[in-house]
Amino acid sequence: MSYTLDDLIRLMDALRNPDSGCPWDLEQTFASIVPHTLEEAYEVADCIERQDWEHLRDELGDLLFQVVFYARMADENQWFDLHAVIDQLVGKLIRRHPHVFPKGTLDSAGADPIETDQVSQKWEAIKQQERNAKSRSGVLDEVPLGLPALSRAAKLQRRAARVGFDWPEIGGVLDKIEEEIGELRQALEQGDLENAREEIGDLLFAQVNLARHLEMDPEQALRNTNSKFERRFGYVEQQVNEGNHEWQQLPLEQLDQWWDEAKVKGL
Repeated sequence: MSYTLDDLIRLMDALRNPDSGCPWDLEQTFASIVPHTLEEAYEVADCIERQDWEHLRDELGDLLFQVVFYARMADENQWFDLHAVIDQLVGKLIRRHPHVFPKGTLDSAGADPIETDQVSQKWEAIKQQERNAKSRSGVLDEVPLGLPALSRAAKLQRRAARVGFDWPEIGGVLDKIEEEIGELRQALEQGDLENAREEIGDLLFAQVNLARHLEMDPEQALRNTNSKFERRFGYVEQQVNEGNHEWQQLPLEQLDQWWDEAKVKGL
């Protein structure tokens, strides 16, 4: 026997039943669930980055449960239910893929294929039309505050770039990074830590801009670097443990030597 989406909805209904549901699930609110949603999304990303296909199915299920949870709480408030979420999603995706659904219906799939860059242009044009139809139509409106800072910076920059607010060449971005480094150095030399904090933010923002110009995801790039640091530091830690050393007794030169060995080993 295989469970279905309808079974998941029934399970959620049982968990939130005021008379017989789970006490923990009944206590939850939209706000209290958000941290769990972010955690589940990152666990999905982690499985994909590590190509851990065995656990990906489980993590996707956990993420799906978050959506069902939100929809159930919305239903309790008589706002909408999961079926309305799905209906709006399908309609939006059909509307944003006229090259696949030329008649604007699910049954009309099968239009002539187009190039990927044309798809992106059409997608963004349709999204902009949808934004313009809403009461909030500013260029930077609807960029979620809850996004990770690097991802949100990139999204803000992409939005601004669409209206021409962007460096025409990557050289300008590199110059900006060097400028921010100089300003940070000056703040540190003056002992102005408050200004240094602001300059660090400016420097990170400029580096995100560089990643965007190179069509790279800064969040992904930093996650890759984090993983690389963990592997190389793990090698250093292994050498420390195998030699029965104490960290505090080892000179930095020795630690750096093991770090370089890890790099040579391709870690």
